[in-house]
Amino acid sequence: MANRWGIPKEVEDIVRNSDRSCVYCRIQFTDSTKSFKSRPTWEHIINDIRMNGPENISLCCGSCNASKGSKLLEVWLISKYCIAKKITKNSVASVVKDYLEKVN
Repeated sequence: MANRWGIPKEVEDIVRNSDRSCVYCRIQFTDSTKSFKSRPTWEHIINDIRMNGPENISLCCGSCNASKGSKLLEVWLISKYCIAKKITKNSVASVVKDYLEKVN
């Protein structure tokens, strides 16, 4: 059974077990629902809701998700937000690096 974003349960389990921090800024997630910054949110690395496999689904913090929005990853990585947070193609999680290697 898929969740409300169409992510299959088995993919959700894989991602929840692997992503313990934001795949972009690397902040550790907490169980607190009070902090937007440390709360995990679902992220489609490629902004296509039809692509719901573990190579495209990850968890990122609410701040990074709000900043990235529907931007292409390559465009977002050169944004003021990423520059200020020191988020680069070299500092992101492996799942993001894997995508970047495929497009370059």
